[in-house]
Amino acid sequence: MATDTLKSDTGASGAGASGAASGLRRVLLDNGALTALIVLVIAMSALSGDFLTTDNLLNVGVQAAVTAVLAFGVTFVIVSAGIDLSVGSVAALSATVLAWAATSEGVPVAIAVVLAVVTGIACGLVNGFLISYGKLPPFIATLAMLSVARGLSLVISQGSPIAFPESVSHLGDTLGGWLPVPVLVMVAMGLVTAFILARTYLGRSMYAIGGNEEAARLSGLRVKKQKLAIYALSGLFAAAAGIVLASRLSSAQPQAAQGYELDAIAAVVIGGASLAGGIGKASGTLIGALILAVLRNGLNLLSVSAFWQQVVIGVVIALAVLFDTVRRKSGATPVAAGTSGGGDRRKQAFTYLLAAVVAAAIVGATSLLHNGSSSASAQKVGLSLSTLNNPFFVQIRAGAQAEAKKLGVDLTVTDAQNDASQQANQLENFTSSGLGAIIVNPVDSDATGPAARSVNKSGIPLVAVDRSVNGAKTDTLVASDNTAGGVLAAKSLAEKLGGQGTIVVLQGQAGTSASRERGAGFTEGLKAYPGIKVVAKQPADWDRTKGLDVMTNLLQANPDINGVFAENDEMALGAIKALGSKAGKSVSVIGFDGTPDGLKAVADGSLYASVAQQPKELGKIAVRNALRVAEGKSVEKTVMVPVKVVTEENVAEFSG
Repeated sequence: MATDTLKSDTGASGAGASGAASGLRRVLLDNGALTALIVLVIAMSALSGDFLTTDNLLNVGVQAAVTAVLAFGVTFVIVSAGIDLSVGSVAALSATVLAWAATSEGVPVAIAVVLAVVTGIACGLVNGFLISYGKLPPFIATLAMLSVARGLSLVISQGSPIAFPESVSHLGDTLGGWLPVPVLVMVAMGLVTAFILARTYLGRSMYAIGGNEEAARLSGLRVKKQKLAIYALSGLFAAAAGIVLASRLSSAQPQAAQGYELDAIAAVVIGGASLAGGIGKASGTLIGALILAVLRNGLNLLSVSAFWQQVVIGVVIALAVLFDTVRRKSGATPVAAGTSGGGDRRKQAFTYLLAAVVAAAIVGATSLLHNGSSSASAQKVGLSLSTLNNPFFVQIRAGAQAEAKKLGVDLTVTDAQNDASQQANQLENFTSSGLGAIIVNPVDSDATGPAARSVNKSGIPLVAVDRSVNGAKTDTLVASDNTAGGVLAAKSLAEKLGGQGTIVVLQGQAGTSASRERGAGFTEGLKAYPGIKVVAKQPADWDRTKGLDVMTNLLQANPDINGVFAENDEMALGAIKALGSKAGKSVSVIGFDGTPDGLKAVADGSLYASVAQQPKELGKIAVRNALRVAEGKSVEKTVMVPVKVVTEENVAEFSG
């Protein structure tokens, strides 16, 4: 103590700048997540002149909203030393129930909203019951609910998106033409979370249970009933997040919010909560969600490869948590919400205010670096692909990049990972980047509509490739006819089988427009061949491994089939592996896309045929037309790239 006093006295004369610096350093060390957010904002502002704009910052808020609302609900669970892996699926199920009830069943919208909320709460109660009374570990109980809720969403929707009621879709709009409603919902739910944690008996119970469940029980807390309420709250917040997400997309997507539970958990942990329980607060969770949103937004603006983005996000998450761990070991122990006095709350408010002032000052300085440095927007083009986990779309990217290099175009490519909401985020990021043109390969034609309309409002030309965009204006569509290709596939397979036989169909990812169109065309084409019977249809999600597994299972029930139609080559190649020596001999398999691996299989005879779309040509033409519209030149409204059935007879002359 004497030493400390001496240091204090002798340093009194120099307590100006050095004291302020020491205080600021202490503030930053005591708020690890906040420090990480400030550093990220400063870095992104320095690296990209497009980051620090009003439109883009609002984009960040909108993109953080769904994750934040989910994470607020997960905060309750983690504070009580639990885990909830089901929130993404529960969000999708709640939104699907709302859309199905309001549109298909004619239920009044207000009642449909109540049903959606009740659905979320019911899922949470089931989780809580299995954990409290069934003695299941939270990981297992919520993992089971993840599967059940996703399955029910697909059953109710029949695997197809359902249009959202217009009155509820306004939750995805803006107030006054600039303030996004999702951001307001995020703030409101954050305030509710803070109030529950800090001001209610249930909130204090969460900290007690998370700190020491047995001690909480012995002190008189009804732990089992408290856990029911905690998981019910998580389900309620998941339902709210699902409604906001579906509102942004103007449709309930049965496959929406996949993987969002991991983002929600990451946001809570980055925000300072402990997975061991007893620690966590709403403000930290909000900061964690904003960190994830800033990362994704900034990496898009910086044209970082879609594959490297996942690496960077994982590394930053690990570093943020590591920093927080080091801070805790240094002696700065977080205070549980609801236990701090008025002085501590005033100190916390001052911390956030000081952080905002410091960040604003540094960001303002770095923004001067970008004044007048932007390049001509007409030569910058963005391409949002539905996925890069499929050779067909990799080929589109290859064709687009080759043409961009040839024409001197600065092309930025992003990967939506078959997530319509992630694609909406990417289009919003492109819009705020001042691009000359945007190319989109929609995850879903309907769900891409709202984000595409925002592109229309910005005046940036929009080109669709492979799939159309519904509900928005596109300057041109470069595509093959999926429905016509399905008809060709049916005709080729039926003729190969002589008009008689039994077949199975491997479908693409449920809810995607390509799967619907190819499947509808194939069904239509089979009407001319009544001797062909489809004995089974199962989705394999465009994936070769899933195609192998699904085909193996189908063969157990249908060992005597004569043919297989797979809605893409990847699933067809998986089916060939499952069929073994039967492929190309007793069983004829036909795929779709004309990928390099698919054409090799056609050449060796294991794959009978592939309906080829020439994906590289699609990418080339899309970039060519995007540049033309960016320069104000006219283009055809629709450019159809011919599809062709490639068999062993003509594969040698087909370029792919």
